[in-house]
Amino acid sequence: MTLRFYSHPIYLEHLTPPGHPERPDRLRAIDKALEHEVFAGLERVEAPEGDPDTIFYAHPRAHRDMIRTAIPDEGIVRVDADTAVSPKSWQAALTALGAANAAVDDVFERRAENVFVAARPPGHHAEKDRAMGFCLFNNAAIAARHAQRRHGAERVAVIDWDVHHGNGTQDIFWDDASVLYCSTHQMPLYPGTGAKHETGAGNIVNAPLSPGDGSGAFREAFRTRVLKSVDDFSPDLIIVSAGFDAHHRDPLAEINLTEDDFDWATGELMDRAGRFCDDRLVSLLEGGYDLEGLAVSVATHIRRMMKG
Repeated sequence: MTLRFYSHPIYLEHLTPPGHPERPDRLRAIDKALEHEVFAGLERVEAPEGDPDTIFYAHPRAHRDMIRTAIPDEGIVRVDADTAVSPKSWQAALTALGAANAAVDDVFERRAENVFVAARPPGHHAEKDRAMGFCLFNNAAIAARHAQRRHGAERVAVIDWDVHHGNGTQDIFWDDASVLYCSTHQMPLYPGTGAKHETGAGNIVNAPLSPGDGSGAFREAFRTRVLKSVDDFSPDLIIVSAGFDAHHRDPLAEINLTEDDFDWATGELMDRAGRFCDDRLVSLLEGGYDLEGLAVSVATHIRRMMKG
């Protein structure tokens, strides 16, 4: 199984305030975990900077311009209560979406069967015209549109297992039946969206979990709601919004998953990618704020993607 891994030093230069959970050490922890010999064969590629015009796949010009003008010459500036930018944040954000689009190109042009992108800032909370939840631009949504516009994908499935609901991805694809959005997440929890009755054009599938839920509840929801929806949808590409903050160690939520649950979910989606998508699967890092829990979960996720 050919797996590409995208990252870039610029992601470490997107700075957040002291004590902020979405911090550069997240990527350092992942890099440390991937030093293990089992990852010696991982194809590591430096992420390219993306075309700023691809932001328009998911956001209006006013939103792009707002983020661009918010970037300070020095220091850290908040664009909302949780979301901050620093002098290199624009380049980091462009390189995050550039890596997501390059990953889509890779799987359609057969340079890889699947790809993992370890980028910051994350994206799934970014709505059409609003940066929030540590996110500036919605990388998964932009990548899905890129697959449709450049590669003629008719149906793209975005599967989100971050513990926080991806309100931004839901907002962007709310009335677009060509994109399936499925999410498991804790509820109630930030950002407050993601109820089962939120179904869009029939393409939005939410599978909320309750505080304290663990492996059994997660796998049941994933199997009966997410995987069933993917089977019915028969996508041309699967994009994973891969947050690992549902891990039991994570400080921002109360779901008790282990790395084995992410291994299982990865395997199930890879099975669907093999059946429907000619093995095309792209995974984009979202949340995960306990460094140990994040590192071991990402390593397990990548090992499963390497093994097929």
